[in-house]
Amino acid sequence: MDCPLSVARLDHIDDPRLLHVDCMRRISESGDRRAFGTLFEFFGPRLKTYLMRMGASDAQAEEIVQDVMLTVWRKAGQFDSRQASVSTWIFRIARNRQIDLFRRHAKPELSPDEPMLQPAPEPAPFETLSQSQLEAQVREQLNILPAEQLDLLKAAFYEGLSHSEIAEAFGLPLGTVKSRIRLAFDKLRGVIKRD
Repeated sequence: MDCPLSVARLDHIDDPRLLHVDCMRRISESGDRRAFGTLFEFFGPRLKTYLMRMGASDAQAEEIVQDVMLTVWRKAGQFDSRQASVSTWIFRIARNRQIDLFRRHAKPELSPDEPMLQPAPEPAPFETLSQSQLEAQVREQLNILPAEQLDLLKAAFYEGLSHSEIAEAFGLPLGTVKSRIRLAFDKLRGVIKRD
C-alpha cells in the first residue's frame, strides 16, 4: 500500500491508521472535505472524551475539538507520518489547546479597585519636608565620617559589593570591614536620633 489510495477506495481501507494517513494526505493536497469528515467523525468524540478527562467542561471540550479540527484542516500539510501517527499528532494539538485554555483561565480577574493596583498616596507636605531634612542630615553626616569608613559604606551601598568583596577590593580583613561599616552606622544613627 505504498501508492496513494484513491478516493474510491476511501471506504474500503481496513487499517484505520492507513485510512487516517491517506485522509491527511488528501486534505493537504486537495482540501478533500470527505477525507476531513472521516477524520472528524473518528476523532471528534474521542477528543471530547479525552479533553473532559483532562478537566475541560462539556462546552470547553466541544470548543477545543472544533479548534483542533480546524487546525487539522489548515495544517494538514505539516503532518509527517514518519514522525508520528495521525492520532498522536491530533491529540498533541488537543493537549496543547487544553493547556493554553487552562493558562488563560488560571489568571485571576483583577478588579480596577484592587488596592495593590492603586498608586501610592501622595505624602503630606510635612512628611516630604521631614524626609528631605533627614536626607540632608544623612548627606551632611556622611561627609564628616572618616575616609576609611566612608569608602567602605560607598562600596557597600553605591556599588553593591558584599563585605567579602569589599575586603578583597581594599585588601582588608573581613572583620575590619564589618567593624568599620558598623562604626559608621553607629555614628550616623547617633546623630540622627539626637535631632
